[in-house]
Amino acid sequence: MDLPGFGATPPPESVIGARDYARLLLPVLDEFEQPPLLVGHSFGGRVAVCIAAEHPDRIIGTLVTGAPLLRLAPGKNPPATYRLARLLNRYGVVPNTTFEAMKRKRGSADYRAATGVMRDILVTVVNEEYRDELSRIAGPIHFLWGAADTEVPVAVAEEAVALVNDSGGDATIEVIEEVGHLLPVQDPDSLRTAVTRMLP
Repeated sequence: MDLPGFGATPPPESVIGARDYARLLLPVLDEFEQPPLLVGHSFGGRVAVCIAAEHPDRIIGTLVTGAPLLRLAPGKNPPATYRLARLLNRYGVVPNTTFEAMKRKRGSADYRAATGVMRDILVTVVNEEYRDELSRIAGPIHFLWGAADTEVPVAVAEEAVALVNDSGGDATIEVIEEVGHLLPVQDPDSLRTAVTRMLP
């Protein structure tokens, strides 16, 4: 299934975050005769957690891989030269083309690939955090993570599990050695096994 702005689905008309994406998916859940198991990777994991927190009666459980749900360390301020260029761009001194080139050089691969409203959505979602949602998830929710994930380290999943369980929920974690961020592609067998275990 392509979320709005991904694959063949047109982007949203305005900037939205993961919580809005979750609301957009509710009509899809209505199509199932029985509540489904929700599986989300990375961006999709953010959306899955929002659905699990707000609509637990619509699903039988959640399986999340490689989702940047929490910020573990304060973000670093951009270098002074970048901050100055941003300020001067606002006043028209630094042209948009020059500042855009600076942003592309600093941004992630996802940021560089995104354009228009999808870039603004990416920036919005990157700055979201889901502590509140995690503390409201009853579960079951399983976090399947690559030990070598450098984009979203295992510590994120470990803290997410603690937040769910400390609030009385049912969260588990499984870490797969020698697998990175793209776990569904790098180790589909582990994902398939985890899904099968969670199905009734």
